[in-house]
Amino acid sequence: MRSYAETAPAGPLRAVVEVSWRAHAGTAPHVQRVLPDGCMDLLLSGGRAVVAGPDTTAHLAGSPAGGVTTGLRFRPGALPALLGIPADALRDRRVPLADVLDPGRRRLLRPTPADDGDGDTAWLARLALALQAAAVDDRTPAPLPRPALRALAGGMPAAELADRLGVTGRTLHRRCVATLGYGPAVARRVLRFRAAAALLYDGVPPAAVAARTGYADQPHLSREVRALAGVSPGALPVAARPGS
Repeated sequence: MRSYAETAPAGPLRAVVEVSWRAHAGTAPHVQRVLPDGCMDLLLSGGRAVVAGPDTTAHLAGSPAGGVTTGLRFRPGALPALLGIPADALRDRRVPLADVLDPGRRRLLRPTPADDGDGDTAWLARLALALQAAAVDDRTPAPLPRPALRALAGGMPAAELADRLGVTGRTLHRRCVATLGYGPAVARRVLRFRAAAALLYDGVPPAAVAARTGYADQPHLSREVRALAGVSPGALPVAARPGS
């Protein structure tokens, strides 16, 4: 049977990581519909570390029978500064971590979990802490503060948000692209969709979801869910919820 579990991070990782997660494909191959959520993940599968870049549409991730994937889901905008690479360079991509890190930091990938006998989750956590310690602060801008992300998810116009942050609209756009992988307009769509998807998973009727998350009406919600998830709001809980 397929299984999926999430665990809250502990210690210093809580500042940059939302959850650690582990997915087991079960006795048959499985394809998971991964939705855009404004986050980036570090994945470990078969002893191979991969960066999952920010998505702008659903990504179909396949696992063989018995396959296990472990991941750390980073808070929106947090991972690019640790990797020293702008988020837009990884948009809609899955890239081996060794190809992303500069040569001086590839040593952090040794030993592998198989070499040291430790669990995948513990290895990923140690790797993330090491990346934190070795981060080069001036390579990418700081992620947007959480209130700014919530404002975008709530539909705040980019110009108003830029004023609130005390920056120009162009600076806000560059900061969003470098840390989230796309500009404020796409970030607004993705973050609002994430909030709507969480409500749909919980069984809230689409009309109520549309009203609570700032869509003009239920047809507007339906169009956005189909564009970003590739399924209807009614099908989303079954087609895309982790573990489904």
